[in-house]
Amino acid sequence: MPNQPLGGNEMPRFGGPNTFMRLPAAETAQGLDVAFVGVPMDIGASWRAGTRFGPKSIRAESAMIRPYNMGTGAAPFDSLNCADIGDVPINTFDLKDSVRRIADFYRGVLGQGAIPMTMGGDHTLTYPILQAIAEKHGPVALIHVDAHADINDHMFGESIAHGTPFRRAHEEGLLIDSKVWQIGLRGTGYAAGDFDEARGWGFNVRQAETLWHKSLAPLAEEVKAQIGDAPVYITYDIDSLDPAYAPGTGTPEIGGLTTPQALELIWGLRGLNIVGCDLVEVSPPYDPSGNTALTGANLLYEMLCILPGVDYR
Repeated sequence: MPNQPLGGNEMPRFGGPNTFMRLPAAETAQGLDVAFVGVPMDIGASWRAGTRFGPKSIRAESAMIRPYNMGTGAAPFDSLNCADIGDVPINTFDLKDSVRRIADFYRGVLGQGAIPMTMGGDHTLTYPILQAIAEKHGPVALIHVDAHADINDHMFGESIAHGTPFRRAHEEGLLIDSKVWQIGLRGTGYAAGDFDEARGWGFNVRQAETLWHKSLAPLAEEVKAQIGDAPVYITYDIDSLDPAYAPGTGTPEIGGLTTPQALELIWGLRGLNIVGCDLVEVSPPYDPSGNTALTGANLLYEMLCILPGVDYR
């Protein structure tokens, strides 16, 4: 029987291990189908800090989640062996060294055959993960749900930060550009064409205002049809949601997606060849109720539920 989360009737949910969903802890990804990893980092952030505490907060709020998905019938722990392998030991004083450390860590996870599910941390972390992913799978499709395009060339003269990962990934050939989807972009920009440059690379961009008051199930079908059987990575920035739902983040923007839309989108992506996922930019200092971390934990669980090989009841 694969690893199971610790049940709420065995140990009260306010007790037990501080792992994702109170899963067993593991030293490595050896023998796992899915490895939950924390990247406690905010040195790539440009506005509000605090995402270094994101993985700890997501883990704490994930204790509320039960193993069976009553909305979709997914039973991920019946078929996938999952564990929490802890945090990447980043260098809190050196962003570029941290990026190297993250890439090396994920090479190990992928080399042991596990799908990484990441709790962030600021969005810089997706860049080194994609470097490791591309070494194993080649260039990948990308589903990037975010308020921001994160395609800046530089930030304060630095080429690596939470606003640059997808330009760097594009430049390095880590992505299948025509199979990149950026969903939920919105807000103000530095120039009128801020969202257009990536369209010129071939990215598919769906701004948030085009999605207001709509089901995202049709968009998910469009994404699936276009990506096909290509390996795909999902990166989910919690600031894609409206601050009414997720205020605890570093760069909030009004007019975002709703939590039902977030669920519709993830549920609709079932069947894709998903090779990794992350949930980033939860900032607990701006999340006094814990709602943002709770939402982030649930979205990460929903992404687990659509991985290849998941049983459905």
